[in-house]
Amino acid sequence: MKIIIHGGFFSESSTEDHVKLAKQEALKSIVKKAYDYLQSHSAFDTVAYAVSLLEDDELFNAGTGSQIQSDGVIRMSAAIMNAETQRMSGVINIEKVQNPILVAKSLIGEEDRILGDGGATAYARKNGVPEYSAETAERLKEYLEKQKKIVTGTVGCVVLDKDGKLAVATSTGGKGFELPGRISDSATVAGNYANRHCAVSCTGVGEDIVSNATAAKIVTRVSDGMGIDEAFEKTFAELREIDGFAGAIAIDSEGNIRHRDSHPTMVFASYDGSVLEVFD
Repeated sequence: MKIIIHGGFFSESSTEDHVKLAKQEALKSIVKKAYDYLQSHSAFDTVAYAVSLLEDDELFNAGTGSQIQSDGVIRMSAAIMNAETQRMSGVINIEKVQNPILVAKSLIGEEDRILGDGGATAYARKNGVPEYSAETAERLKEYLEKQKKIVTGTVGCVVLDKDGKLAVATSTGGKGFELPGRISDSATVAGNYANRHCAVSCTGVGEDIVSNATAAKIVTRVSDGMGIDEAFEKTFAELREIDGFAGAIAIDSEGNIRHRDSHPTMVFASYDGSVLEVFD
């Protein structure tokens, strides 16, 4: 059993040392809690649980603490994919919920599994999800001061469970100050994809990740027999050709864990019950 999570890039918020340390400590705690949860749950259930913990921590740009768009509204996106069933579900630009990933998970059994905007929010309300403000004082301050900067914060989780099954989940609060209606990579196969061979979650500039089809490319290459290291190298070489900004975490069916970013600032933590690796 193995698990890896990411919390976006340091560039998505303050890069002061105490913030970096806080993120590292949060990732350590969450990855261990998720691993404990994995002992009695499937990969699919565990990725949703891990990402919900990341969404609840305002240090990260997903769920509570999500970025505010140019019209003053918080819109969030999330997706989850079960490698065993090859089913993906997600929400795009959902509003006023605490955990977009749990709404995405609830859609896995629906015929229409990816919902956007008002439809996603209405589905959440219909299914008993209460209204919730994801705004924090820090995000409001950034918005009011119009601090337009590169914001590449997304959270994600990839899990290989005791039965050898893979799953992936990804959630984002957006890049901040974007045009209303902008769609990120997180609820697409470019940013969140899995099959029985490999599972990948991405973070970074959504437009770059979509242009490069990053997650889908890595998974497809591993499925076609390429080693996970080579699949990452080839895919990120193609990302460099378009001057793309992204990071990714992955686990393959053999239990190999891989993480990579175009700039050495992605925060992540992995755990297999004995070895804990954290960005430092």
